[in-house]
Order: sequence, then C-alpha cells, then structure tokens
Amino acid sequence: MFTGIRRIGMSGTRRVVLAQAGLAPIAALVAGVSGGRVAGLGVLYGMLAALAVSAVLVWREWQSMRHPEWDQHRLFKLFIRTAVERLLLLAGLLAVGLGGLKLAPLPLLLGLVLAQSAWLAAAASGKK
Repeated sequence: MFTGIRRIGMSGTRRVVLAQAGLAPIAALVAGVSGGRVAGLGVLYGMLAALAVSAVLVWREWQSMRHPEWDQHRLFKLFIRTAVERLLLLAGLLAVGLGGLKLAPLPLLLGLVLAQSAWLAAAASGKK
C-alpha cells in the first residue's frame, strides 16, 4: 500500500472505493423501498461516510506513489497519520449523522458495514 513504487493497473484500495461508490445508491434505493425514506437516507449516509474514509486512504496512497524517494520511516509516519485521519473523519461523520442530522442509528451503521464489506470483496478478488 505505502511502498512508493508505481504499479501498472488499479490498486485494491481504488477498487474498494469504486465498489463502495457503485454500491451506495443501490443499497440506499433498496433500503428506501423496503424501509422507507428515513432508512434509505441512513444507509446512504453510512455508505458515504465509509466512502469518504476510504477516499482518504486512496489519496494518501496516491501521494506516496508520487514520491518514490521517500524512505520507510517517512512512509511509516504517513501510514500512522493516515490511520489517525481516517479514525477522526469517521468519528466526526458519525457524530454529524447521529447527532446533527438525527439519522436513525441502525440504518446508518448498516450502510457503514455494507460499504466496508467491499474490503472483503477486494481481498477475495486479489487472491488468484
């Protein structure tokens, strides 16, 4: 992930972000039809929160690939910084969704979990 080596093709994290972006409207539509408008909005917000957290990882991965001269210590610092950024972003987005927007907690967390399942799909497709 944070190797600093340019690779041809698409990385696993980018595939995850694309899968999350494609799955978000479909899951929100299914939740909206089966559970109502409130459930659909909660699932959509949860999936978009997961997408934002994954997008931070893709951004930092892209940043590290643009600098092949970075040594392992700098890449490790970037790795730790990215983990903290993702954690704070997720906590902030969940606080806004649950506290500020007053979204239903169960659909919101269900959307988050569904979006995170894209990581399992990327891991399974990576092994050939």
